[in-house]
Amino acid sequence: MTFRLTRDEAEEFVFAEAEFLDDWDLEAWLDLFADDAVYNVPSTDLDKSAKAADNLFYIADDRTRLEERVTRLKKKTAHAEFPRSKTRHLVSNVRIRKIDDESATVTAAFATFRSKDGVTDTYIGSTRYKLVRPNGALKIAEKWCFLDMEGLRPQGRISILL
Repeated sequence: MTFRLTRDEAEEFVFAEAEFLDDWDLEAWLDLFADDAVYNVPSTDLDKSAKAADNLFYIADDRTRLEERVTRLKKKTAHAEFPRSKTRHLVSNVRIRKIDDESATVTAAFATFRSKDGVTDTYIGSTRYKLVRPNGALKIAEKWCFLDMEGLRPQGRISILL
């Protein structure tokens, strides 16, 4: 049986993910990920075929590391994000690229604005999701965020989730 996914469903899913991040509902965001999920943000000098095993990524997390990241971000000792930044994740151009028997590949463009300490940073790029339905509910098996920037200047870091 072929995996089923409508455009409305795909859009609603990625829009809900953005809302969870902006509301700092990191537990709900984490629940969107499958048990064996990966979340990758390659460095800006790499192409979309780069692998975390062979290159330096800004973020290369499996599900366990994602859980640790969420726990760490919610602690007062997370100085980069306490008090937390205000963010706005804008998502557009959501497209279903491929559907096979067990998953769908969905892409989207994003602009994420992060405001903290009187400074607003902008991160722009594209996201590629591999979506699955392990128990009927839509889940992220893979999330790739490709930054369309020459580097992380002036921000110099990614302390939020894209």
